[in-house]
Amino acid sequence: MGQIRIAVVNDYQVVVEGVAAMLRSYSDVVRVVELDANEDVEQTVDIALYDTFAAFPGDHRDVRRLVENGHARRVAVYTWNLDGDLIQASLDHGADAYLSKALPAAKLVEALIAVHAGRHPDDGRPRRFAAPVGNDWPGREEGMTLRESEVLALITQGLSNDEIAERMHLSVNSVKTHIRTCYRRIGVGDRANAVLWGVDHGFRPAKAGATAHAPR
Repeated sequence: MGQIRIAVVNDYQVVVEGVAAMLRSYSDVVRVVELDANEDVEQTVDIALYDTFAAFPGDHRDVRRLVENGHARRVAVYTWNLDGDLIQASLDHGADAYLSKALPAAKLVEALIAVHAGRHPDDGRPRRFAAPVGNDWPGREEGMTLRESEVLALITQGLSNDEIAERMHLSVNSVKTHIRTCYRRIGVGDRANAVLWGVDHGFRPAKAGATAHAPR
């Protein structure tokens, strides 16, 4: 089997670069050829890995658009949210697999090999959320968890608490709890200053046209 060509898709450059870095030790098996921030996949790849950080989950049209793009032979949703309805909706939208961010790099590569071969990956999805292994996200250096970071990213995008709860499939009370924790971590007292902090610290999505091709 030759290298599996991968495109990593998300609107945050630090996120796609983090996934690429995690897979770099397995370059004999998988090769990240494209990092897509706010852009469609342009090269022909074996798998488009759709990272849902601060993006629509797999039940949204974005996954269908990626499936219909024509440049990706297969599409895998890569997420921390293991809700059964989301998994089924992602598959109904044409995704070939639904992969947990809690997978260590070796297990993720095994799952990608299975997806490439047209098999259902035996990815051992945990029954509850666990911190992603080897991934990166904005605010990690400030001690933010992935969920806190995603909430702040969505605040920076201008979403309301209700919209964030719907996007992340969380209760509004859970969203409020994450917001309060974010405020403490970054030393702000209100939403306006949290947005300003987020803009200054990489929580705004990449601008359109920010597609980067991974080095050969």
